[in-house]
Formats: sequence, C-alpha cells, structure tokens
Amino acid sequence: MLDERKVIILKAIVSNYLETGEPVGSRTISKLINLDLSPATIRNEMSDLEDMGYIVQPHTSAGRIPTDKGYRFYVDSMMSEKSEALVTQGALLERVDKLEALLKQVAKVLAYNTQYATMVTSPQLRNRQVKFIQLSQVDEDDLVAVIVVGDNVAKNRLIHVARSLGNEEVLKLNLLLNTFLTGASLNEINLELMQAMRRQAGDYADILESVFEGIVDAVHQAEEMQIYTSGTSNILKYDELSDVKKATALLETLEDKSGLESLIDETMKSDDQGSDGIQIYIGEEAPVQNMKDYSIVTSTYKLPEGAKGTIGIIGPKRMDYKKVVQTLKSLTDERDTIFGKDTTASEKNGPE
Repeated sequence: MLDERKVIILKAIVSNYLETGEPVGSRTISKLINLDLSPATIRNEMSDLEDMGYIVQPHTSAGRIPTDKGYRFYVDSMMSEKSEALVTQGALLERVDKLEALLKQVAKVLAYNTQYATMVTSPQLRNRQVKFIQLSQVDEDDLVAVIVVGDNVAKNRLIHVARSLGNEEVLKLNLLLNTFLTGASLNEINLELMQAMRRQAGDYADILESVFEGIVDAVHQAEEMQIYTSGTSNILKYDELSDVKKATALLETLEDKSGLESLIDETMKSDDQGSDGIQIYIGEEAPVQNMKDYSIVTSTYKLPEGAKGTIGIIGPKRMDYKKVVQTLKSLTDERDTIFGKDTTASEKNGPE
C-alpha cells in the first residue's frame, strides 16, 4: 500500500510523463504538487517508489518514468474517481444508412478525437443457437443439409452418404437432429450430446458426423467478424513507437482478425460479467503478443437485437487515459442513438 504522499508523487510523475514523454525529476515534481517537501525528501520518496516497482530510472542522472505497474496504479485510481462531465461526440450522431459505413465512421471519429489508432469490430451474436435443420435428398448418394442459426442465417452443406436412404430414414434423421439440436448453441453441442445422438441414430451415426461438421461450419460462418481500423499512422507520431518493425507488426495484427480474438473475448467476457464495459491493458497486460509495447483501451457496444461489438483504442503507454476513457464513456452514453436508430435501415435491408 502506498501512503498519501507517495500516491501524490506517483500521480504527478505519470501525469507529467504522459504530457511530455520525458523522464521526470524531483525539481519538476516539487513544482507540480502542493506539498511542502524539499527536493531531498521527494528524491527519497521517488527512490522508494522505484524500489516498489512503480517507476524506473532509464539511465544515470535522469529522472524517472512510470513502469507498467505505475501506469496500472494511475489508471485504477483514475477509474475509481468520480467521472468528469463527458464531452458529447456530436460528429457521431450523423445518420448513416449502412452499418458498415457507421462502424467506419466511428473508427475515424475516435481516431481523430484521440489521435491514436482505433479498431471497431462488426457486431456478433455470441453463442448463436440452432433454429432448425432440414435434411433433403439430392440423389442416391448425396444429402443437402440446410442449417438455420441465430437471426435466420441459413447455411447449406452437401453430405455424401455411403448408402442410399429412403424417405422414412431421412425423416427419422430430421426428427432426431431437431429434437436434440433445436435451441442449442455451439457451446452446448458437445461430445456428450453427440454420443447420445449416435446411440439414438444407430446405423446412421456416420451421417450425423457430417451433419455436425456442417453445423459448426454454419455457426462459424455466421459469426465471421469484420474489423474496421483508422488512425494507424498516428502511432508513428510517438518516438517510442516509431520503430518500423513494431509498427508493421501492429498493422498486421489489426488486419489479421484471428490475432485479436483473445482481446475481443476478454472485452466481451468483462461486459458479460456486468462491468462498465471498459478495459485497459498496459504493456505486458495485453493479451495480443504484437501489442505488448502499447496501451489498449477497449469497450463494447450493443445493437437492439443483442449483438455486441468491440471498440479499441491503441496508443503509447503514456496515453492520455482520462481523455480516452471519457471518449468511450461518451460513446457508450450515446449508444442507443448511434447503434440503435442509425442501424435500423441496414438491419432491415441486410448487408450488401
């Protein structure tokens, strides 16, 4: 635990470093805080903070800079304080007919307002449920399975069978599949359920294997995610992030959605658990390897039918956390206007 004096000094170090990007010395601290402390006393406190892992001296005779632990303390303290008045993101209220255009607009405005890189994912209905399955014969050796999941997303799969089936046999399989799987989510279609169905299917168990594969494919395709980015060139404005290899790795990560799954999953889980939806990852806390040199602030948004998406802001560790969090909170407050009314048209017309 830090005493009050150490807390004040640590916050002053982090705050000043966020603004300047330069190591902070005791003389600077003495001008920033309203405590009657001598430079020697401040240096002693800074030495204690360094021993505790909150700050570090980059080289001899330099001031101190925050460590990831120091940034974490600053962020946690900031988040626990009473939120300041939020600035309305008026530019986001422009009505947009297409959801894709809206998400790109959100990413662009956030990048402009924060001067960091931003990402916005397309909304996903997590754990889509199977609505119904229909097997039909194409010819003696092939069946077609129509699998409908979630909000009436239909996928077809052609299934080759080793032996021809009669109408009654196909009807029996349809009854079996829908009895067990209607209303089930992908997570609920587990080995135990499959084994129970195989016992019921008897001689037709091998056909079920192909149908299961079709269901998994259908759900995954329905949940295919798009990621819209903006402001990636903003990263190069910060000296500590201007390394070409690091910047390239970040760009590749933003383009490769599979590399962001862990970040998106953590954000969604936090929202599902009833938090305020905002998560902050500093340096090594980032669940994505190519983002270990950055700070990431994420939030969620929800469409009227329950689909959720993720918003992320990526910048240096000396990010203006207060501004970024306020920006995301403001976006959250306007969520019904932005992601409700503005997406009505695209929801009715469907993607193009």
